Amino acid sequence: MSPPATAPTTAMVLAAGLGTRMRPLTDTTPKALVTVAGRTLIDRVLDKLVEAGVTKAVVNVHHFADQMEAHLATRTDLEILISDERAELLDSGGGIQHARAKLGEDPIFVANIDSLWLERGTPALEALKAAWNPERMDILLLLVRRGNGLGFEGPNGFFMDDQGRLTHSTEAEPATPYANVGFGILKPQVLDGSPTAGPFSILPVWKRLQAEGRLHGAVMDAFWMHVGDPGARAAAEARLEA
Repeated sequence: MSPPATAPTTAMVLAAGLGTRMRPLTDTTPKALVTVAGRTLIDRVLDKLVEAGVTKAVVNVHHFADQMEAHLATRTDLEILISDERAELLDSGGGIQHARAKLGEDPIFVANIDSLWLERGTPALEALKAAWNPERMDILLLLVRRGNGLGFEGPNGFFMDDQGRLTHSTEAEPATPYANVGFGILKPQVLDGSPTAGPFSILPVWKRLQAEGRLHGAVMDAFWMHVGDPGARAAAEARLEA
């Protein structure tokens, strides 16, 4: 039996988006600095990562980037490096690729800033770390079961086999049982065949790894909340303050 894989201590936090669905809250502030029950989205995500053992986070910035940099400078519990996307939004794959020199070559956590959850049972990121096996997988996505969260809309989602391998689907039927919550573990080398500059999505990388059997999933026990618009923010606040 292989020894347990070393858990990542570096994270890429994708925080550069315009947050158009969160307007009017994002007319004067970046989405990452929108508060939910008194704490910003970016701080809630960084708190989870620190609890999971992360000591360095690379955060990309674009929309109201100066506000983001000033806010992140107040965190003293981990090293934070800025990946500057002021010139151009680079999408998920391009954003990670742009930050490669800061991230290093060891596996990393990747985190979106609009995903919150209420822990139940095994903490979600501990379950993700326990499932990580770099011999069998190149990306491991944190998933939530349909019906165990807020914001699982539309057909996009995943099927998972008994080995944890994922198949991504956008079809309405049959309904996918799992959704990606926007957190995962990734080997930076999966981007080696992708463009070296400019915007691009991570989705083609998912599809390639899916075909190779190297895209895997781990299912959280937690209740997940996708905070994508003001209504979802209000619903999340109600849950957090209950």
